[in-house]
Amino acid sequence: MSTPSNFTRRDFLVSTAAVAATTAIGGHAFAAPAALQYKPEAGAKLRVLRWKRFVQGDEDLWNANTKKFTELTGVEVRVDNEGWEDVRPKAAVAASVGSGPDVIVGWFDDPQQYPEKLVDLTDLATYLGGKYGGWYDVCRKYGTHNGKWIGLPLGVVGNALVYRESHIRAAGFDTVPKDLPGFLKLCQGLKAKNTPCGFALGKAVGDGNNWAHWLLWSHGGMLVDTKGKVVVNSPETWAALEYARQLYATFVPGTLSWQDPSNNKAFLDGQISLTANGISVYYAAKNSKEPKLQEMARDIQHAHFPIGTPGRPTELMQITQMMLFRYSKFPNAAKAYLQFMMEPEQYNPWMEAAIGYVSQPLKAYEANPIWTADPKHTVYRDSAGLMLDNGHAGPLGTASAAAMADYIVVDMVAEAASGSKTPKEAAARAAERAQRYYKA
Repeated sequence: MSTPSNFTRRDFLVSTAAVAATTAIGGHAFAAPAALQYKPEAGAKLRVLRWKRFVQGDEDLWNANTKKFTELTGVEVRVDNEGWEDVRPKAAVAASVGSGPDVIVGWFDDPQQYPEKLVDLTDLATYLGGKYGGWYDVCRKYGTHNGKWIGLPLGVVGNALVYRESHIRAAGFDTVPKDLPGFLKLCQGLKAKNTPCGFALGKAVGDGNNWAHWLLWSHGGMLVDTKGKVVVNSPETWAALEYARQLYATFVPGTLSWQDPSNNKAFLDGQISLTANGISVYYAAKNSKEPKLQEMARDIQHAHFPIGTPGRPTELMQITQMMLFRYSKFPNAAKAYLQFMMEPEQYNPWMEAAIGYVSQPLKAYEANPIWTADPKHTVYRDSAGLMLDNGHAGPLGTASAAAMADYIVVDMVAEAASGSKTPKEAAARAAERAQRYYKA
């Protein structure tokens, strides 16, 4: 874990006229512009709402860094944690009624649903981007609206294939195939060995959305085109859904109701041998006191999803963004808190404590040693660099956020995979639902 610097309250509140400094991350030096000044309002108190952790180190270090911020600035901060599925509706309510937490750590393009309700963070985002190697393109697209930063990307909860190496070998494969036909054969082989796979098809914010969008995009399908026209009812989508039907036949029973914790539990319980998840499954097994789970951890490997007809990665991963609402009585204190949490003295130890569960939105943090300390971590390092945004191939905005929140793609895949609708029927229904948001 990184060694904290001697960071004083005076340093934190330094004037914007301060001389440029140099910050070292992972042994690499980066020129930094003059530090910004966010002087908290007198008597400021903050309330922060964020998602519940899947990795204990994440929560522990987040709370430790928050306490450190309070000690340095005198600003009391209350942190509340909600289930993944509950953050989005609570943020929407707060935006609607104009009251609630000062800062909400939300999902995907949530800020795009109510940009006028959020504080402009362009000065802070520009400062951080200039100091730490720049924002990944996908993070910039998610965080900005009409040229202004309305959300501050905290990072990407990386998503990858998590599998038992010994089980895929028993199924006749040395590694996970990198093509769609080979991947289907692997899953069929696992099923034949009674060591099936399983992917979430319920209202799973991360795991359901991530793999369902990959499935659609990997066959060349998409919800909308570059102009925002609904095009999901297409031959490419039908092919994706036929593939989903064949893949679903290899799943463990019950995936239609799976939410985000479900595949973690199924994997660790030995019910499945392959799924799509963050690094949290490996973390739980590796840090367990049970010999059986420790043995499982040694057998766990990670891989990127197969490449489909576009010939390039078509993965969706779960970006999480920090939003500061205009109704906050203490915007300066809140911006100070956001800056503090993104600086290396806090961000590096936090990312390490969570063993890379959230990967960096700023390129300089690629140098964090967490990505090479264990080769099983490395797949997650490049999450922001290879992912597509959930609006693909159209623009991000109110429509893309609403379509994602309505689980249109996940429901379409679930309907076709389970056989409750034919691929063409499921695609037609998805198009009809999408049209409500993407109005011509």
